[in-house]
Amino acid sequence: MDKLRSMAVFVAVADTGSFAAAAQAQNLSAVMVGKHVHQLEAHLGARLLQRDTRKQRLTEVGESFLEDCRRILDQVRHAESVAERLRHDGQPSGRLRITAPVTLGGNAVAMVVTEFLQRHPEVAVELVLSDRMSDLIAEAFDVAIRIGPLPDSDHLVARPLRPYRMIVCASPEYLNKHGTPSDPRELVGHSCLNHLLWNHDAGWRFEHIAAEPLRLRGRFASNNGEALRRAAVAGCGILLQPEVLLADDLAAGRLLPLFAEQLPPPRPVHLLYPRDRQPLPKLSRFVELVLERMGPAA
Repeated sequence: MDKLRSMAVFVAVADTGSFAAAAQAQNLSAVMVGKHVHQLEAHLGARLLQRDTRKQRLTEVGESFLEDCRRILDQVRHAESVAERLRHDGQPSGRLRITAPVTLGGNAVAMVVTEFLQRHPEVAVELVLSDRMSDLIAEAFDVAIRIGPLPDSDHLVARPLRPYRMIVCASPEYLNKHGTPSDPRELVGHSCLNHLLWNHDAGWRFEHIAAEPLRLRGRFASNNGEALRRAAVAGCGILLQPEVLLADDLAAGRLLPLFAEQLPPPRPVHLLYPRDRQPLPKLSRFVELVLERMGPAA
C-alpha cells in the first residue's frame, strides 16, 4: 500500500464530502478511492469514516488521523521542495500544478502560463480548470486562482489580483433591431442569454436598483460561457458574462457594453499558494508574473 497516496485520498474524501467528489479531485475511480480508505482502515484497525446511504462523517479516530495526514503531507511537500531547490541550483524547473476557475483560467491564466513557459524552458505546467474548490495540499497543487471571499487559513498565502468584473452587452445588430435598454429593469422586455449554472435561477444583480436580483428570460441558455458569448455576437440576445471572456469582442465592437454605471459589483480574486519560508524558484517566478499581468494595478 502506498500510504502517502492513501493519505492524500483520505484527505480529499474528508474535504470534498464524498467518494465521488474525491475521485474527481484525485483522478481516480470512486471504487479505487474506496479501496484506499479501506486499506487505511485495515492498517490502522479502526474506522475512519462512518457511512450510511445518505452521508458520511469522520469518526473520532478519523478526525485525529486527518490532522496527522495533513501535517505529514505538508512535511513531504516541504522535503520535496528542498530537494528540488538543491538539485537545480536555484533555477526554475520541474512541474508546476495550477488550478483555476474555468472562464478566468481558460482566458487570463492560460495566457500567463504560456508566457511563463517561454521564459522558463525547464518548467512543465499542468493547468487544471475547474469551478470546484480544490484542496491545494491534498491534491498537490502549487498554485490556485480563486474568485470570491476566502476562508481564513494559516497555511496558505493569498495575494489579491484584479477583481472579477461582469459586463452586460449585446451585439449592434441585436440593439438596432430590438432597441437599447437604458435601465437594467428594461431587460424584462428583452431576450437574455442565461448561464444555467449561476444566473438562470439566481438572477442578474445590479448596483443601486433593487434588493432582489432580476430574473430574466430568453430563448437560449447554456452551462458554457463561450457558447453564450457566441450567441450574443450572433445577435441572439443580451449577455451577462465576465469581462475577461468578452474583452476581445468589446474591443472589436462585436459587442457593445450596457449600463456602465450600474454593473453587478465585482468579486475579489486571489492567487493562493502554500506558505513556505523558502518557496521554489518555479513558484516564486510564477507568482511574480501573475502579479505583474493580473495584479490589482496591472
